[in-house]
Amino acid sequence: MKKVRISLFLLFLSMQLLAGTNPDACLGTWLTGSKKGHVQIYKQGDKYFGKIVWLKEPNDPATGKPLTDSKNPDVHKKSRHLLGLVNLHDFKYEGNNTWEDGKIYDPETGKEYSCKIKLTNANQLDVRGFIGVSLIGRTDSWVRVK
Repeated sequence: MKKVRISLFLLFLSMQLLAGTNPDACLGTWLTGSKKGHVQIYKQGDKYFGKIVWLKEPNDPATGKPLTDSKNPDVHKKSRHLLGLVNLHDFKYEGNNTWEDGKIYDPETGKEYSCKIKLTNANQLDVRGFIGVSLIGRTDSWVRVK
């Protein structure tokens, strides 16, 4: 019985150590801090991306039509739908539950920022958008949906 407990403890300990080194730990669907949308994070090659897969209000109240990227400064992109829009791109896993060197696009302002992501626990992701250095920016906490 004592060997079983020791084995279980060692298994638990090794799982905890590996959790900090799992580059795919951020994969899944996340509720944004504003609670207005879900972003699905996925891997393509060795980089990580995120796309909007759910919106609390998917349609424009004035027209009843699906929301579009109307704030985008690029005229050619203003008519693309927000659902399915890739708003996180090119993140690289840097170790210690951190993904860096990516960009985040905010469809509410039409602006793109440098970004880093930190998994603070299995169900919380801190997403920090910034200009220049990460000290000048804003962190949004996302909660895992699935």
